[in-house]
Amino acid sequence: MTALAQPPAATGIAPVREPGKPVIVHTPEFGSMAEATAWLTAQRPAIQAELHRSGAVMLRGLPVRDAATFAEARDALIAERAGYKEKATPRTDFGEGVFSSTDLPAVQPIRLHNENSYTLDFPGVLLFGCVTAAETGGATTVGDMRAALAMLPPELAARFAKAGWLLVRNYSDLAGMPWRKAFSSESPAGAEEYCDAHAIGYEWLDEDTLRTRQRRSAIITHPVTGEKVWFNHFAFWNARSLDEDVRDVLVETFGEDGLPFNTYLGDGTALTDAEVDAINEAYQAVTVRESWQAGDVMLVDNILCAHGREAFTGERKILVAMGEPVPLSDCSPASAPSTTLYGK
Repeated sequence: MTALAQPPAATGIAPVREPGKPVIVHTPEFGSMAEATAWLTAQRPAIQAELHRSGAVMLRGLPVRDAATFAEARDALIAERAGYKEKATPRTDFGEGVFSSTDLPAVQPIRLHNENSYTLDFPGVLLFGCVTAAETGGATTVGDMRAALAMLPPELAARFAKAGWLLVRNYSDLAGMPWRKAFSSESPAGAEEYCDAHAIGYEWLDEDTLRTRQRRSAIITHPVTGEKVWFNHFAFWNARSLDEDVRDVLVETFGEDGLPFNTYLGDGTALTDAEVDAINEAYQAVTVRESWQAGDVMLVDNILCAHGREAFTGERKILVAMGEPVPLSDCSPASAPSTTLYGK
C-alpha cells in the first residue's frame, strides 16, 4: 500500500502514515546539530500535536550521532526531564539523563509495556535515538494502548477497571534486580522509607531479599487527550508470559512465590492462561515497527503508547531519555493505588 503523506502547511511537518509502522516525519537536511535543534524547537508544537494523535512519532534525518547530540535533541523536544524509579532492567548511564535503552541480551525480545506504569508518577514522554542500527531486527516496537483496551474482552476489562492489578516483586542478588540498585539505597531503612512513601507493601525474607506488593490501576485517562488507556505491566511481568523453559527453571529454583516478578488481578486472583493470552494478543495486534537508521529519534507518549524491542543481531546502540513527568493522580486512575488487595 502506498504511504500517505499529509503535510500540514502551517506547521512545516509532513507525517507519513503507513500500515504496520509508526508515523514517520522526514526532517530537512541540516548542516549542524544547532540547525537541527532550532528546527525541532520551532516545530515542537506540531510534533506534540501529532504525538497526541498517534502516540509515537519517528523523526528521520537528524544529525544525532552520539549521546551529546541526542541530549541536544532531547532538550529541544522535552521541557522537563524525568527520573527512572523502581528500576527493573540494567541500563548504561551516559550522563545528563541519557541512558542505553536496555542492556538485556540481544537474543531476548522485550514485550510491549508502558514505562514505570507501577509507580505513582512516571515519564509522560520517552525519546529514543539510534546511534548504531542493528544488522537485523532490533526495532523499538510501539503499540497504541487506546486500541489495546478496546480489543480486550469487555468482562475482563471491567474486572481490571474495578480491582486494578497487583505486582509482586522479589528483590535479591540471585535473580531479578537487587533492592539496593532498584531503590538507589544502601540501607534497608532507605528502601523502607521509599516504599512507605509510594504505597508499596514490603517484607524482608532475609537481610538481602525483599518482597514487595503494590496494587495499581490497570486503566487510566490521558491528562491531555482525555482518552482511556490500558496502562500497566500485568502481562509483561506475568509468569504466563515467560518462555516455558525459563518459567519452569525459575519456579523450580525459587518457587511460585519467589519469582522476580509476578502479577495478579488486584484482588489477588491469578488469571487463567487464556485470559493472559487474550491480553498478549491485544498487544500483538496493535504492534507496529520500523527498522532503525542511524540518526533516527522517536518520541513516544508513554501513556498513549507502549513500547518494546525486537531481538537483533550485530551491534546496536539505542539511547533513551525520559521526560514530562506525570503524577498518577492527574490521570483519573480507575482504582486507587494501595498496598492491600482489593476488597481486603
